[in-house]
Amino acid sequence: MNLAFVSHPFCQQHKMGAHHPECPERLYAIQDRMIASGMEMLVTHYDAPEASVAQLTRVHDADYVQGLIDAAPEVDDVLVWVDGDTAMNSHTLPAALRSAGGAILGVDLVMSEKHHAAFCCVRPPGHHAGRRSAGGFCLFNNVAVGAAHAMAEHGIKRIAIVDFDVHHGNGTEEIFSGDERVLFCSSFQHPFYPGCGADTKAPNILNLPLPKLTDGAAFRAAVEAAWLPKLDAFAPELIMISAGFDGHVEDDMAHFNLREPDYAWITRELHLLARRHAQERVVSCLEGGYSLSALGRSVSAHVDELIGHA
Repeated sequence: MNLAFVSHPFCQQHKMGAHHPECPERLYAIQDRMIASGMEMLVTHYDAPEASVAQLTRVHDADYVQGLIDAAPEVDDVLVWVDGDTAMNSHTLPAALRSAGGAILGVDLVMSEKHHAAFCCVRPPGHHAGRRSAGGFCLFNNVAVGAAHAMAEHGIKRIAIVDFDVHHGNGTEEIFSGDERVLFCSSFQHPFYPGCGADTKAPNILNLPLPKLTDGAAFRAAVEAAWLPKLDAFAPELIMISAGFDGHVEDDMAHFNLREPDYAWITRELHLLARRHAQERVVSCLEGGYSLSALGRSVSAHVDELIGHA
């Protein structure tokens, strides 16, 4: 089985104004690198469907979802700001619904055994979106919507969500804090945006705050010590990934010094865990990554490891 690659053209039409780092060019950079690296021949493409209101309200408050629907502009070139750094244009709502729906489709594809793994190449990203809050370029929490769908529709009783974006996945933590069915692991630069996560006490949350200038060796050592044994003991039936690549040394949105081999390494470790415990089922959702060349190269390395070669 090859990899499911889930996206939608609407995800390229969401724009938040000139010079905003979370831009459509991110997806074009990934597409270009997939072709140049040969990864394009090893995946099957799927169009992401829209998530329904019922699927979204498994993790978001109903009034928050309706508020975004009502706020969405209908006229081109109009921006509605829902947070200091997060805006909607006339294409944003369809893109956000497809981004969350992409995670749902990814779950369905791996649970039906059509594919062992799926990569959701979608935007807007999701991991900063809380039950009733947008922010950090995020509107709906894509990985959380997918995880909730896996538990509600496929009977998954243990799911691991691993977030290696350079920013703490605060929205995902808020949604699943205290939910013993979910083991949430988030690594991030600290102190840094969104300024939380270092003092979390919930037993199902394994946060890994790391200082600026963390390099690949330090990142790998921390993950090996803090995450891998507990993930192994948890024995997840499905692994979902919030795949953020903004910790790359070339990305000026933060101050980590990670490189493509580091993203390949963490992906390989998670793939091995999925082989042991989850019938190899992995669903990965794109989060951050704003240096276009580094993003394309890192995603290609990530996808290569999700495909697997054993």
